[in-house]
Amino acid sequence: MKQENKRLYLSSPTMNGREQEYIKEAFDTNWVAPLGKNVDEFERELARFVGSSHAAALSSGTAAVHLSLKLLNLQIGDVVFVSSLTFSASCNPIAYEKAIPVFIDSEPDTWNMSPEALREAFRKYPNPKAVILVHLYGTPAKLEEIMAICEEHNVPLIEDAAESLSATYKGKHTGTFGKMGIYSFNGNKIITTSGGGMLVSDDEELIRKARFLSTQSRDPARHYQHSEIGYNYRMSNILAGIGRGQMTCLLEHKEKKNEIYQYYKKHLSGLESVTMNPMNPDGDANNWLSCITIEGASSVTPDLLMDAMEAENMEARPIWKPMHLQPVFTGCDFFKHPDCNGNSVSESIFKRGFCLPSDVKNTTEDMDRVIAVIKQAF
Repeated sequence: MKQENKRLYLSSPTMNGREQEYIKEAFDTNWVAPLGKNVDEFERELARFVGSSHAAALSSGTAAVHLSLKLLNLQIGDVVFVSSLTFSASCNPIAYEKAIPVFIDSEPDTWNMSPEALREAFRKYPNPKAVILVHLYGTPAKLEEIMAICEEHNVPLIEDAAESLSATYKGKHTGTFGKMGIYSFNGNKIITTSGGGMLVSDDEELIRKARFLSTQSRDPARHYQHSEIGYNYRMSNILAGIGRGQMTCLLEHKEKKNEIYQYYKKHLSGLESVTMNPMNPDGDANNWLSCITIEGASSVTPDLLMDAMEAENMEARPIWKPMHLQPVFTGCDFFKHPDCNGNSVSESIFKRGFCLPSDVKNTTEDMDRVIAVIKQAF
């Protein structure tokens, strides 16, 4: 394949070679099954990096969200507030427990949960079980405001930081503000274990219980005894080895993601109809994915641009379709951000935006190809 036609990916795994050292050790010591040194060390290294006291390595970020709700004793019919502009994994675990998701709109400054919409939701539902806040595309939400609202109502905050590992808000890592935080190591994240997740908390007892639940809730008896329903949610020692190797290049990946965002922003700035996804001035994003929206009455649409890019062998994807628009959640309540002429901020972003190729292996020449396609369309 010619260089100019090579495939440009949205965000593919990037291995550095160190992963093999930890995997080899696991093979050499025959610790290939769940648990082992890599799991223990990956938990310690991740917790130390983000500044959390305790961590549990799990099979996915979804498993981490699910266990966080189980640890809060979520019951059938309980209400959980959750960001609407997100991937379904943020809210599916609410349905696993036959609880009720109530979706909260975005605000335009960061694309994250609107504090104003959250306040309105509390007026109608004063006693939700939890608030699940998503840091979208690696940009920290307005944590100070949202934390204050949750504390005022004495409702625990769960941070879905699946997309924002290494991002900070006022110097503190996302995922460490709430009662619990979750991270994802899916194949397209800033670092990967191919599949996996992590639950973090400063509450040692919560993480101890998470480890218990994630290993089928096996009681400490010689025989197999179970007093609670458990889950097969623990991360394997092999995957944890990949994670340990990936941790060594996390900040390098973050720096590269920032360079990609800034390059796109600089070279697309001449197009009045194109705007990059906003940053939180109080935060330091990891820029997991760089996104654009098309402003004004333009004949150029996200679909048109994505089709043009696909024709040039470039991977681009739509913004997440808001959860309150998903058929599976028809009938669920949704609270809009005010002062937007009655429009939903999350719906508007979905209709006007899409994600650009943001792979850390992409070069400036690769990004120039993307920029040329966009400029040609206008």
